[in-house]
Amino acid sequence: MRSHSLKSRELAAQPPLLELAVLGLVSIAGVAALTLSFSSRQAIPFEPAALDRLTAMGLAGAILMLLAGAALQFIRAAKRENEALRDENLKLQRRLAGIEGIIKAEPQVLVYWEPGQQLSVVTQAIATVPGLPDGQRDLLRFGQWLEPAAAADLKNGLDRLFDSGRAFNMILKTRAGGHLEAEGRTAGGRAVLRMRDVVGYKRDLSRILDQHQTLRSEISACRSLIDALPMPVWFRGPDGRLTWVNRAYCTAVEAKSAGEVAERQIELLEMRQRQAVERVMQRNQPYRERTDLLSKGESKSHELVVLPVDRGQAAAALDVTAVEQAQGELDRRSAAYERTLDKVATAVAIFAPDRRLTYFNDAFQKLWGLDASWLKATPSETAVLDRLREMGRLPETTNYREWRNRFLSRMRAGQSNDESWHLPDGRTLQVLAETRDDGGITYLYSDQTQKLALESRFNQQLRTQRETLDSLKEGVAVFGTDGRLKFNNQAFADIWHLPETMSDLKWHIGEVIARASTLYADLETWSRLQGIVTGFAETRVPIGGTMVRGDQSIIAYAALPLPDGATLLTFTDVTDAKRYERLLEERNEVLVAADRLKNRFISHVSYELRTPLTTIIGFNDLLSSPLIGSLNPKQREYLADITSSSKALLALVDNILDLATIDAGALELKPAQVSVARVIDDAIEGVRDRAIQARLTIDIGLAEDADEFVADAARVRQVLYNLISNAVGFSRQGDTIMISAWREHGFMNFAVEDRGIGIPSDQLTRIFDRFESQAHGSGHRGAGLGLSIVKSLVDLHGGKVDIKSEPEQGTRVVVSFPERRDGVQTAAPDAASSQAQAKLPDVFIPRLKPSSQ
Repeated sequence: MRSHSLKSRELAAQPPLLELAVLGLVSIAGVAALTLSFSSRQAIPFEPAALDRLTAMGLAGAILMLLAGAALQFIRAAKRENEALRDENLKLQRRLAGIEGIIKAEPQVLVYWEPGQQLSVVTQAIATVPGLPDGQRDLLRFGQWLEPAAAADLKNGLDRLFDSGRAFNMILKTRAGGHLEAEGRTAGGRAVLRMRDVVGYKRDLSRILDQHQTLRSEISACRSLIDALPMPVWFRGPDGRLTWVNRAYCTAVEAKSAGEVAERQIELLEMRQRQAVERVMQRNQPYRERTDLLSKGESKSHELVVLPVDRGQAAAALDVTAVEQAQGELDRRSAAYERTLDKVATAVAIFAPDRRLTYFNDAFQKLWGLDASWLKATPSETAVLDRLREMGRLPETTNYREWRNRFLSRMRAGQSNDESWHLPDGRTLQVLAETRDDGGITYLYSDQTQKLALESRFNQQLRTQRETLDSLKEGVAVFGTDGRLKFNNQAFADIWHLPETMSDLKWHIGEVIARASTLYADLETWSRLQGIVTGFAETRVPIGGTMVRGDQSIIAYAALPLPDGATLLTFTDVTDAKRYERLLEERNEVLVAADRLKNRFISHVSYELRTPLTTIIGFNDLLSSPLIGSLNPKQREYLADITSSSKALLALVDNILDLATIDAGALELKPAQVSVARVIDDAIEGVRDRAIQARLTIDIGLAEDADEFVADAARVRQVLYNLISNAVGFSRQGDTIMISAWREHGFMNFAVEDRGIGIPSDQLTRIFDRFESQAHGSGHRGAGLGLSIVKSLVDLHGGKVDIKSEPEQGTRVVVSFPERRDGVQTAAPDAASSQAQAKLPDVFIPRLKPSSQ
């Protein structure tokens, strides 16, 4: 409209210019005419050709005059028409301004479209609709600010409008929730789209339409969802008839479709069940019951739920067979879980989401000493803490309520699920809280008292061990699995002249060897040590040896694999020890030579003494014979003393010879079947006279299975004789000596026990040494060879000797001989001797009584 106005104004300005042009032409024609006239008045002679030219010019001037007149008339007419057009233009401008004011006065969006052009926005005067864009370019992008359904409806309406000119009217909804009334029409070959804000009843109608669409979508979705549920769902009308069922219902009643169910009224519930539901529905209350329903010809447990709805009923039956099975399995597992928790040492307490105690194990009850019946009453967390406070079982605090509230808040918020309690009785508990998925909480109470004490002792022991290792003269170094130094003491650094900080620097074994090889250059030895530290062999064998360094010092080394994969290297300066060792070896060689010389001397002397003793005993027996003549009592007494002393001396010489033979390794045993009773009798026979003289009683107890065994009978008799002889020598007059024999664990055991003066404990360790003789307050004192002979002969048989004695209580000696000569034994002699005191022979048989004299 503005462009049209400007063109009118230009046309109005053009007529004055045309008039000036016409006047100019008229002026030119007038000048030509005047020229012709002047020339005629001056009587200038003309040639015919010139006269023709003048005539033509006059004719042209006349024509021009005519044209000028016509032009002036046309100009005047155009001017009048231009003024009329200008007046009409002004009227149109005022009318257009009025129309624009009317259009903009109404809150609307006006869009028009001409064929071959795009949509164009005429006006946009709506500011109250949420989601409506302000810019014209954004306004035409309907899919960005309208809901998808509304944008699709508008697009379809515009397509019909453009194609066939079909008008439309619809309600549109923006993405922000606003509503617009859209109207599309055609006018003069143009398409016009008008959008206005919805007000009044139209706004209410739009809201109702939205709600209707929403409800329709929701109902459709709910029906689809209910129809897809695996459980039967059905609806009843006010008359109690089935109005709608889902597919699961049809499957349960074995119907082909929902229409068949509605037509035939196929019921899933029995009459009794429907009557029970109806009684509850009459009270306008929901019905919920677990019952058995016949589904697909099989009776299953279902959870039946029926709700009273507007003008009818809604019902559903949930198959809970699997739930019941799972619940049973869960109950069994929970019971097993609880039984397991009852056997653990950690106290466990579980509180439900309502903060009441639902479970506790035996350790919890024992830890706090609470009454089981009170705990089974499901007290709350606060009540449990209050009860423990009353019993003095909680940590001491100045403000208990503040401490309790802070503790419960911390546990429930999950900020700190682990803390320690120091109880008044000295115990330390670790309290852990774990929030459960159901909103409950589980408490674990672990007694850390012993653990902390062990850690303290371990740390103390570790410090002690470290200090001990640092104080050792032996160099110690520990290398890890990566070959780096983890620990070393001062002695290790001093031996190899290394810095003290090498363990802090984590030196590698290669670097340590490189520094130490300046003192000992044997690379083969160092390579072996490095190999055991850094090797990957499945089995690592300890190695050891000595190094002789250039400074003539001798270093003993050892490499020991540790259980954690590390390696312990030890280095000891044994220079002085090796020197002393050589001196001791030389001294020992001298002592051995002297002992060998002593044994040869004793053996030689013993042989030399045996011959005259045999002669003395022989002549003494000859003198005692009645063939020589009668002797007076005094002479017989002297001969008896000579005989007794000679036999004692002969026994001593025999013992010395036996010891010399044993030391020389020349004593050979002659194993044979030995009768236990006979060998004991033979041994007693040698001390009979002494026992009778001391008025002693000898009791013999033999087990039923103590009959025979394989051994050297003479040496067994010699062992028993020496034991019985010692018992006789150290017994008091009138005492009893007990001799017993029994078989046990592959050994034949003999025990000789007296009630004499006993042996002090500090002398028991030397009792089997040679020439160790102590009277111990008695009148008996031998050469000190009897028990040494016993020990040697028993060891030669592969047996064992055990002695127990207490002063003034007596002495018990047990010797054990293996039953078999191959050395195979089923139990150690120590076990037989240690149990000899507990196991006595079945029967004690007194074999020798004191003389009546």
